[in-house]
Parts: sequence; C-alpha cells; structure tokens
Amino acid sequence: MATLKGSESRCRRGTQRQCRYNIVFKFTDSKITGRTFSRGTQLPGGLLQERDKRAKWQGIPTLLQNLYESSHPNSDLSDAHDLLKTLLSQLSMEAMSFVTEDRKTIQKSTFPNTHTFDLFGGVDLLVEILMRPTLTMQKKKPKMNDDLVKECLSVLYNCCICADGVTKSLAARDDFVLFLFTLMTNKETFLQTATLMEDILGVKKEMIHLDSIPNLSGLVQSFDQQQLANFCRILSVTISEPDLGNDDKHTLLAKNAQQKRNLSPSRAEVNQVTLLNIPEFIERLCKLATRKVSEATGGNFLQELEEWYTWLDNALVLDSLMQMATEEAEQSSTESSDESSLATSPLRHRLPPSMKIVHEIMYKVEVLYVLCVLLMGRQRNQVHKMLAEFRLIPGLNNLFDKLIWRKYTVTNHVVHGQNENCDCSPEISFKIQFLRLLQSFSDHHENKYLLLNSQELNELSAISMKANIPEVEALVNTDRSLVCDGKKGLLTRLLTVMKREPPDSSFRFWQARAVESFLRGATSYADQMFLLKRGLLEHILFCIIDSGCTSRDVLQSYFDLLGELMKFNIDAFKRFNKYVNTPEKFQTFLTQINSSLVDSNMLVRCIVLSLDRFQSQTEDVKVVEVLSECCLLSYMAKVENRLSFLFRLVNIINVQTLTQENVSCLNTSLVILMLARRKAKLPFYLSALREKEHAEKYPGCLLNNFRNLLRFWQCHYLNKDKDSTCLENSSCIPFSYWKETVSVLLGSDRTSLCAIVSYIDEPFMDLDRDLLED
Repeated sequence: MATLKGSESRCRRGTQRQCRYNIVFKFTDSKITGRTFSRGTQLPGGLLQERDKRAKWQGIPTLLQNLYESSHPNSDLSDAHDLLKTLLSQLSMEAMSFVTEDRKTIQKSTFPNTHTFDLFGGVDLLVEILMRPTLTMQKKKPKMNDDLVKECLSVLYNCCICADGVTKSLAARDDFVLFLFTLMTNKETFLQTATLMEDILGVKKEMIHLDSIPNLSGLVQSFDQQQLANFCRILSVTISEPDLGNDDKHTLLAKNAQQKRNLSPSRAEVNQVTLLNIPEFIERLCKLATRKVSEATGGNFLQELEEWYTWLDNALVLDSLMQMATEEAEQSSTESSDESSLATSPLRHRLPPSMKIVHEIMYKVEVLYVLCVLLMGRQRNQVHKMLAEFRLIPGLNNLFDKLIWRKYTVTNHVVHGQNENCDCSPEISFKIQFLRLLQSFSDHHENKYLLLNSQELNELSAISMKANIPEVEALVNTDRSLVCDGKKGLLTRLLTVMKREPPDSSFRFWQARAVESFLRGATSYADQMFLLKRGLLEHILFCIIDSGCTSRDVLQSYFDLLGELMKFNIDAFKRFNKYVNTPEKFQTFLTQINSSLVDSNMLVRCIVLSLDRFQSQTEDVKVVEVLSECCLLSYMAKVENRLSFLFRLVNIINVQTLTQENVSCLNTSLVILMLARRKAKLPFYLSALREKEHAEKYPGCLLNNFRNLLRFWQCHYLNKDKDSTCLENSSCIPFSYWKETVSVLLGSDRTSLCAIVSYIDEPFMDLDRDLLED
C-alpha cells in the first residue's frame, strides 16, 4: 500500500496526466473502481501507438479511440463523422475485393483492417452510435445525420462480409434487428439498411416474427416499388422454412415426428399470414413482376450479364451502384456543362448499357420467389385468387419473349444445376424462378387454365366434344377475362422454348416440372391431347432415347411428365409405339427406366394403371388394336415383368430412408398389389415375393421390410392433416380401397392368404420390429 500511496502522491505532484495513460495505473484503477476493460481502445494511447507499428494496425485502434471520445451523448458527432469517413476508406477496399469476381478464392483472414476494427470494438461502437437516439428519455428523439447513418451501416456491412462472426453477433441482438426496420422508413438510408439486414437475417438462429415489427403494414405501404422489390430479399428469409441441412432430418419419419412435436403453425407460416394481411401487398408484387422494361440494345446482352453477375450478385449492391452513378451524373452536370466529363466518369465507364435490364431482372427474381413461397403455403387458395385477380399470368405472358426467354445465340453457355440456391447469373435465376412459379401455380389447382388464351380454351372444349366426354368443370368455370392475351398462351410459349433447349440443360428439369404440374391431378383427356397435338410426347421420347441426355434430374422430370401425358390415354400409347419402332429403341428406353427406379417409378405406375384399364375395355376395337401392337403394354402385360418391378421397388427403400422423393416407390408397389387384389391374384404376388427373398438367401428381410413400410404408410397417410386426394386422383382408385388393401396386407391372421405375415416363417418374424417405435 505504501508503494501505491507513493505513486498516487507523485501523480498529484504533477505527473497525473502521464500516469493516467500508464497501463499499470489502468489495471490498478480498475481493481479499485470496478470499471474493468470492456474494449481494446481503453488501453493507453501510447501503448496502442507503439504496438501499432509492429502489428501494422494502420492506426485503426487510435482512430476508434478518438471516435469513442468524440461520440459521447452530448456531442454533435461532427468529429465522429470525419473519423468514420477515414475508417470507411480503409475498410471499403477490403470489402470491394471480396465482392469482385475473385471473392471465392479469398479467405476472410486476409482482411486485416476489418479484423482489427472488430477486435478493438468498432462494431459494438457503431451499433451504440446508431441506436443512441432510441435511448434518450426525451419525447422528441434527436435525429442523426443521414450521411453518418449510411456510413455506419456501410462499415457494419463491410465487417459482415469480411470478418468472421460479426454477422452472427449482430443477428443475436434482437433490439438492433428491430431498430434496423425503423431505419427503413428513411429513403436516404433504405439501401444501406436493407443490404445489412439481408445478411443479418440470413444467419439469425431464430426466424424473426414479422408481427413484432412496429407498424409493419405502414412501413411496407410507404415503400416505393423499388424499395418493395428490395424488401422482398429480406422477406424471403422470413417466410421460407429453414433448410435443416441434414439429409436424415429430411426423411418422412423425421418430418412426421417433428410435426407431432410442433402442432402450432411455424414462424414462416405465421409470417406469411402477416404479409397477406397488408393491404395491396400482393397487388403491388404482381405489378412489379409484370412491369415492362426497355429491350437491351446490341447483341451482347447475355455476355454482359455473365460478366457482371459475379460482381453484382446482390441486387442491393447493384442499387447502390445505380445510385452512385446517378449522384455522379448530377455532380458532374453541376460542376461542368461539358458532357465529356460525365462520359469519362470512372464509375459510369464501368457500368454497361444493359445495367437497367439487369436491375429489373434481379428485382423480378426476388418478387417471383416471394410469390412462389406464398403459393406453396397454407394460404394457397387465398393467394391464388389474388394472383388471378391481379392478372399475374397474362402479365408474365406478355413479358415472355421480350424479357423472360429472350432470343439469343450463345456458345459455351454453362447452365447451372437445378438447385434454386445455386450461384447463378441473373438471367438464369430469373428463368428458374419463373418456371418454379408456373409449377406452383398450376399444381393441382383449377386456375391452371389461366395459362392458356381464349382460342386454346376453345380448343380444349372442341377436343372434349369430339371425344364425346364432358368438359372439365374447372375449364367451364375459368374466367375468360383473366386468361392470357395474344396468339399464344404461356403454356404454349413454354413448350416452344422447351423443345429448343440443349439435351442436358437444367432448364429442361424446371420446364418439364412446370408442364407436368399442368397435367397433375384428375386425369384430363383434353389436356393430354392438347399437348400431344403439339408434339410433346415425341420430344420427350427423343430426349430419353436419342438425345444422349445423361442428367438424372432431367430424365426423372421427363419420366414423370411422360407418365402424366400417357396415363389412360390410348392415343398416347399409339404415338409411343409409332416413335419407338425398333427393338433397339425399346431396349434403350427400358434401360433408362431400369437404371433408376426411384426416378422412373411414376412412369411404371402409369403403364400398370393404363394396362389395367385398357384390359377392361376390350369391346373397343381401337384399344384392342393398340393392346396387341404396343411393345410397352405387351412388356408390362407379362406377369414376370410386373413382379420384377415390384421386388425392386420394395427392395430399394426402407422406413429410415423414405423421403418425399422416393415415397412414390412405396405407392407404386401398392398400386401393383391393389390391381392384383382386384383380380384375386394377391396371394400369387405375395408368394412370388417370398420365393424371391428365399432365392436371394435373405428369408424374411424383404417381406418384413414391406410390413414396416406399410405400417409407416398408415401412420403417414391416415394422419388427418394429410391430403389423400392426390393418391386417389393420380390412380383413379378410391382412397378407401388403398386403406383397405393396406389393412388386409397387415392383417395378423396367419391363415389369411392376403396377409404378409402368412408368408414369413416364424423364426424370421418381426425383424427390425422396433423401427417405428421411436
């Protein structure tokens, strides 16, 4: 204590200023007062400056120290603003290098200035400065300078993209996240706020509740169309179910267990309802999605997009550049009337002429994504009604040739995979999002006929009349004032471009999915014939047999589409036989089917169902003729081939691996057995399965696996929340017969020839019995 008192005495005798900056004094003082170090800038300035020389901190700790001292609550922040500009200039170059085309090869550890800024508490300090007006007790909140706010937000965004952990730490602060929404009311700071918020919400552990945002409805209604389009980037994070990132959690077993634990709607579902309750929200999105833009000049449009997308992969960054270019133009015109000064502007020189079209395309990607998510949600019917009312489909039809699917010729154009989250150019993302929207819009909904124009609707009516069958009710009820305009409807335009795509183009996957969704549901002969007359079946068969396509995703989508196109349609099978007119072609077709039954089983189901119906129509001469001539029907008519498919379908899945993608294999195997049961041949099929597993020297494995699958089927499909109409519509077999057949197969009476248990030897009973217990 004597030493300490002596030290204090010396301080009082004239060296107090030097002592206050001594590290020993700082630590001692913290023990006495309890005010410990909370940030690196509390270290003595002399120590920071000395260490700065060796650590190459570029003076950032000292700048932060000065920023802290000049940003106290009663300061006018003018000095703080100048200091922040200096810091921003040091950090912005690192951020710019990260968003250029070389960003994928750069590691975040190569950004020393940003790391130093975060290490010495710069991020926390800027958050404190931004939120200071919210902490005052005064009724009239003090207003901060817009430029200061923008620079604070820009620095924070730079730190998010260049320093590990910053985005997550900001996302963990709910008060700051909600505060950012208040900054969006100011148009001057909107872009910077939205850019930062998109990154923060993207990593936030818990999805934000939109209804917790003060006056969200008023905020959204105050946005102009450009702001609303950018806001969609933020909304996309709040209305999409989070990606679990683990394949095991995507199994139906895991999903069912999750649903039992979470009986209430998810946050994403609640947020979707919140958005739909905002007046004019959907109407404005439809206007954004369908508004026209001027065509690009010159023939280098696509090339420019490909060059720019690596740098401008964020629509908000693009907005910032557009804003900067506008400001430069205004400044140049003020400083000099010489137009050459604007022409030689560095930024203006770097912006290609087609930037506005890129701008509009990126807007539409975000808008279409939000609409697509809402279409797939629980409020689907409400959303459908609004999209029809606000003429979304006719608007997209008018944009199809000029913007969505522009005519261009490009060599070495690589199309990315079908993952909607892939790193795609704006043009590619736009097309994929458009196709996903069409798929969601048409799938099992009567509004699908809005994809046609009036003449095409009349054509459907004529097809039904010629075939002497009643028109589909949905077609009769379609409001003609809401259908597509022009010479072609959207579906016909899609078929045209679909035929022009290269064989392995991943656009084919999405195109086929969109067309298939138009056919899904209760089978419509008129819909099928409409597409058959446009050469769709021949195109699909060319792709499967003759094009050399090797993409499993594309082939799967074509198998599914072919199944919907041919189901119960004798004309389609006749066309099939005309195209597949040699044994070599048919063998190639079978090889493609057999190479992956998970991909092709829906087509197998279609053939089995169609064969069963045709065999009951032997009074029809045309049907009898096709039955005798069609190689595909003849192949499936052989019981050994149906048994082969049944064995493999049951063998390639089990309860643990069932997903939304492969559960169709279980349903296809059930279809085969239901049709056998109708003809009193179920015991024959079960006996054949028993013989097969014994021949494979795995007695009990196959049949026990099938029993477990059927138990799961009951748990899954008999759930009151499950929509069983899809199974019924796709097979034309009443769901009651599905349930009855499963119950018969799972019967416990070992004397029943229709119960699986009768075909399992006692020692091999109930292998893996506990699979469903969890």
